[in-house]
Amino acid sequence: MARNELRPVIKLRSTAGTGYTYVTRKNRRNDPDRVTLRKYDPAAGRHVEFREER
Repeated sequence: MARNELRPVIKLRSTAGTGYTYVTRKNRRNDPDRVTLRKYDPAAGRHVEFREER
């Protein structure tokens, strides 16, 4: 597999509705489904869930 197929670049969008995003990579073998992470949203001023956007 090529590098881009195994570890694609994904956008994590805030569920708080602020429109804030993080950009990261994920391992498709370990996380084949959409990723959800709790990260800091500076627009909301608190930690919220960020979901993978395709």
